[in-house]
Amino acid sequence: MRDMDLAEVLIKNRSRIVRKWSNRLLTRSGARYGERSLEELRSLTAGATDANYAVLIDNDYAKIDRFIEKIAHMRLDSGFMLSEVQKAFILYQTIVVPIITSRLEGKGLTQALNKLNKCLAYTITRFSDYFESLHEQHMREYAENLEIEVDNRTKELSESEAKYRVLIEEINDGYFVNQNGRIVFANRAFCHMHGYALEEVLGRPYLDFIAPQSMEQVRSFYEKRLDQENAPEQYMYYRLHKDSASLPTENRVKLIHYEGERAAAGICRDITERMKMEQRLREAENLAHIGQLTTSLAHEIRNPLSSIKMSIHMLLQTVKLSGNDKRTMEIAAREIERLEKILAEMLDFARPLRLALGAASLNDVIVSCLELLKARIAEKKITVKRRLSGSLEPLLLDTGKIEQAIINILLNGIEVLPESGTLWITTRRKSSERQMASVEITDDGPGVSNQDLPYIFDPFFSKKKKGTGLGLSNVKKIVEAHGGAVSASQGARGLCLTLSLPMRGIQ
Repeated sequence: MRDMDLAEVLIKNRSRIVRKWSNRLLTRSGARYGERSLEELRSLTAGATDANYAVLIDNDYAKIDRFIEKIAHMRLDSGFMLSEVQKAFILYQTIVVPIITSRLEGKGLTQALNKLNKCLAYTITRFSDYFESLHEQHMREYAENLEIEVDNRTKELSESEAKYRVLIEEINDGYFVNQNGRIVFANRAFCHMHGYALEEVLGRPYLDFIAPQSMEQVRSFYEKRLDQENAPEQYMYYRLHKDSASLPTENRVKLIHYEGERAAAGICRDITERMKMEQRLREAENLAHIGQLTTSLAHEIRNPLSSIKMSIHMLLQTVKLSGNDKRTMEIAAREIERLEKILAEMLDFARPLRLALGAASLNDVIVSCLELLKARIAEKKITVKRRLSGSLEPLLLDTGKIEQAIINILLNGIEVLPESGTLWITTRRKSSERQMASVEITDDGPGVSNQDLPYIFDPFFSKKKKGTGLGLSNVKKIVEAHGGAVSASQGARGLCLTLSLPMRGIQ
């Protein structure tokens, strides 16, 4: 059955998707894509867009299969790396998701996102497998031709070996020969993957390049292979970089004879981007399910909660209560207000974000937020020190959403600060590849531990007894919807949260 809502969105925005996709490939996807013509990229992205449409709307995978075979041959012949083409496919998702989230909602949006995730997962997996098979076929054909060349040109052995080394150096994957437990040959890609120069690699024990968590597994495979036991030719492990980083890698190894002795020759490939993509797909699917559940749950709770709240207020106004009875009812009223705030945060998290952009002064937004929180700030005798840049131009903002984000951060600071604490608020222009305006909000509170710092923007992560863990998650959602970024750091004073927003030209 065709999903006419999603079909209509994709048809109406086809030209927009093709144009954005081809422009991003040309300007943001590396030197190899930058060398292609815009006409070529538009032709390819148009074909890919139509093929994705066939999968998403008609559940027809024939077009995407034909496109994958076509692009795999083109990119292999042009020397593209697998990760470069994978990133190019992912761009389709980054362009289409904002379009469909701004036009669909509820169950239709959830189904559309699930279809998009499934389509992209299929495309990446199918392309990766096909690209690898072409690469392996290329290597097999090369090896067969090399054996014939060696047999036919025994007298020219030195020249053939030189040609072989040149070809090995030019492949994008790491190639190595492990003999008697030491690396006796490695190409440039292998050295680059591990952060070493060639002279630092040759003669070194192969285990020096294996991360601790994979050490026993790789050693076992190597020893079984030498003993002619059953050992996998292809496996995933973590390689050890010179800077001590552990990086996911795929290895394909076979026994060979090198300079008259047995050795293990292998091709290793970095799969960091592939694993990150798979993780992002899993997270997107989980968040879609959580969002649907959260919306249903919040609506079910809100109505009876409103009735309870109204009843308590009527009792407080009509019944003469005193002492502990009155305090008990007032506590119940405050707790209901807190529950309503939690429900609002849950709905903000689950609801697709729609921005109403207009020209606004970032400094004026901050002043307005401080005015709204004036009573809360005075109640705890908090000192606010402002340093607002006078050189900031008006930005394209959804003022209400940005106010919500800044107030959320300020309330967190007010809550954790002791009486007579201090808040610092700074705005400035940041110079980088893109002109950005930033807001830094710092407090002199207890801060966040280094273990928790990377997770404070994750949904439902909270160390507060009465926190939902959605406040900072919604802040991140709002800022990223504006094309910006949010970050946190632990300074000498306390926690510092930085919001970066693009300074786009206002027509």
